[in-house]
Amino acid sequence: MKAILINAGRLSASSILTATALQCNAVELSGQVNLEHRQFFSKGLQGQERSQSSLVVEPEVYWESGDNASFTFVPFYRIDSMDKERTHGDIREALYLNYWDDYELRAGIGKVFWGVTESAHLVDVVNQTDAIESLDGEDKLGQPMVHITAIKEWGTIDAMVLPYFRERTFAGEDGRLRPTIPVSSDAIYESSREEKHIDFAFRYSQMIGDWDLGLSYFQGTNRDPYYQLHGTDLKPFYAQSKQVGLDVQGIVGDWLWKWESIYRDSLDHHTGIVTGFEYTFVGPFETSWDIGLIAEYLYDSRGNNAQTIGQNDVFVGTRFAFNNADSTEVLFGVTQDLDNSDVYNAKLEASSRITNHLSWKVNGWLFENDTPDDLLYFGRKDDFIEASLEYYF
Repeated sequence: MKAILINAGRLSASSILTATALQCNAVELSGQVNLEHRQFFSKGLQGQERSQSSLVVEPEVYWESGDNASFTFVPFYRIDSMDKERTHGDIREALYLNYWDDYELRAGIGKVFWGVTESAHLVDVVNQTDAIESLDGEDKLGQPMVHITAIKEWGTIDAMVLPYFRERTFAGEDGRLRPTIPVSSDAIYESSREEKHIDFAFRYSQMIGDWDLGLSYFQGTNRDPYYQLHGTDLKPFYAQSKQVGLDVQGIVGDWLWKWESIYRDSLDHHTGIVTGFEYTFVGPFETSWDIGLIAEYLYDSRGNNAQTIGQNDVFVGTRFAFNNADSTEVLFGVTQDLDNSDVYNAKLEASSRITNHLSWKVNGWLFENDTPDDLLYFGRKDDFIEASLEYYF
């Protein structure tokens, strides 16, 4: 390695990378660069502009040693033309992995996903939502953790210590998809340790026949903030929380049955449920397509007092997988509030590959809301279509 450093001035970049890879057994560089543009159908309620463009860079460095160990580093940065709060960076992963026998140890900054349903992920509580990235809650901030996994014949146990809390991201004053009053960056905590409170998460999972079962427990700072008005500032309040979760997914012929439920003891106590199915037509009309029909019901025992959507809603959608060389897929769905017929939203997701390194993606959201006391009444003018060109290396 010393020879590499001393003679770096006389070596090409590719030679250095090759030599370093030989020293370290395996070093891989990959990632993506995205050009994105959102076009809103109308100006915002506070006069925000209709056009919003972004550049996203997300490289990934993977290093593997010869002693059952590896390290993954995934930084992320977005530059946004409209909202300075959406111009932000994060370390999605900086994770060391070591495995032996039936055990795995991960330490650093990582991402963990729990959940099986399409319209919401109630049991997914380890990572904080990066709310300025997308509306479906699937983009997450990196979470500092020590994560031990035991893989046994009787099931898999995941145990995590989470020593630092990440606050949710929110759109700024010039941004779209935000409340009338922008959410302040001055957060309030129930715990005197604030973001340094140590959290814990556990999950048992097992496959029983054609059914996947997951039972989870979380104790620590609630990832979903409550919102409190202090003078003219709308501040997020992060309470302590205990949550028990259950997720089940089963394949019965062409049917995929799904269930997620939680009981959460926090600033309030509530039960949440998302359940439904996806039925797939394989090769209809003598095509190579797969067409999935999705239906899910969302329930929250807090009713209209819930600070999240989906307290008594139905989601219906359809998924097209064209099974072609470009991996073209389209998903369209509508979530209807059963308490207010005028409150619903629709989403569109479409993607396809252009070359081995280049893909396109189109996302769209439509919001219909004429109920002033509804949680998402502020978004009634934020319908948009988003197109992105993604380069993978």
